[in-house]
Amino acid sequence: MAKIKSIYICQSCGANSAKWQGQCPSCQAWNTLEEGLPEVSSNTRFQGLAPSLPRQKLSAISAEDLPRFSTGVEEFDRVLGGGLVPGGVVLLGGDPGIGKSTLLLQALAEMSSAGMNVLYSSGEESAAQIALRAKRIALVAPQLEVLAEIQLEKLLSIMDTVKPQVLVVDSIQTLYSDALSSAPGSVAQVRECAAQLTRAAKSSGICVLMVGHVTKDGHLAGPRVLEHIVDTVLYFEGDTHSSFRLVRSIKNRFGAVNELGVFAMTEKGLRGVANPSAIFLSQHAEMVPGACVLVTQEGSRPLLVEIQALVDTAHIPNPRRLAVGLEQARLAMLLAVLHRHAGVACFDQDVFLNAVGGVKISEPAADLAVLLAIQSSIRNKALPKELIVFGEVGLAGEIRPCPRGQERLKEAAKLGFTVAIIPKANMPKTKIAGLRVIPVERIDQAIAAAAELS
Repeated sequence: MAKIKSIYICQSCGANSAKWQGQCPSCQAWNTLEEGLPEVSSNTRFQGLAPSLPRQKLSAISAEDLPRFSTGVEEFDRVLGGGLVPGGVVLLGGDPGIGKSTLLLQALAEMSSAGMNVLYSSGEESAAQIALRAKRIALVAPQLEVLAEIQLEKLLSIMDTVKPQVLVVDSIQTLYSDALSSAPGSVAQVRECAAQLTRAAKSSGICVLMVGHVTKDGHLAGPRVLEHIVDTVLYFEGDTHSSFRLVRSIKNRFGAVNELGVFAMTEKGLRGVANPSAIFLSQHAEMVPGACVLVTQEGSRPLLVEIQALVDTAHIPNPRRLAVGLEQARLAMLLAVLHRHAGVACFDQDVFLNAVGGVKISEPAADLAVLLAIQSSIRNKALPKELIVFGEVGLAGEIRPCPRGQERLKEAAKLGFTVAIIPKANMPKTKIAGLRVIPVERIDQAIAAAAELS
């Protein structure tokens, strides 16, 4: 029997190479090629879901909103864009032990109690272990069906026989297909199993939720093509030592991206947080120097987050710049803007920045809050407790507008804030009851306005 020649597969993009080399020739990533076996060719696996159709005009195609059904978990529905879609494929990733399996088990229990036909398939736990977890979180779901299976062909056969409305696969890295000879969890197996499950979901109308492992860098294990195959990609965020968990939507073909669901881990499992802004605001009796409240936008939800800054004299030649929850490279840029256009120098100061509650803020609307928090720490004077801020800062020192400014201001007024420093372009056309709005155009104006209030 001829020896099977191995190939080298890129763990980043899934490209194949005949020999090992330090850099992937396809995506140029370094040290990502790993040895594997070539895939077995099969033409029957790549047939289309429907016969080819002639060309059609876009205006002649009927477009209707897809029906949705609730998972029974309000925060989970919010992240999904309103609920699950029949035939949709959802990929949920996160660190080990953060609560992915618990959340999906709770959602399936709620749906089974509502009379839906659901199936939980696990390749990591036995049926007895799943039952123990359900008992530990006091989950009552007599109609919920559980399956322990790691072979793809058997799972597809059960799907065709049982025809559940919702199927959970925990996890996609434990599945393997007989069509390939590589080990479970390899790039070829993950890609093949995800593609076959997606094909089955689209042809049968079954909604499939897949759990995905993450690498040490926080990305989903396997090739990035996995994220392109599925309809929705969700990430579990949060520190395992904290009781709060965040589920963020990275991709969603049926809803808005960057939606955020907030959960609290309790003895009874994950519970949705009704007022997530309370998590991200420190409970000071009075405001302290270096703290500024930001109104950030996560999908369709405005959140109030406290930004904390600590500026201290540097005792080493190279001052430190550390940002937790915000972009560190942007912090260096903002300090340069603060020096050039407001005359505040930090070249001999250590600057530490933190977003309270463990939330990660990537939108530039946090720029103004960051600079006002730094200025407050330098002056050692606290900003008013009832002040909220948002605005993007440009390299020329201008304050640029942010999207959905009206919703941000209404959320702040609802939570009792009375003063807002915002970009002039975001000035509301109608006055918001109980909220004094101070519009600014440049960073020096914003610092002067904050100094008058403190």
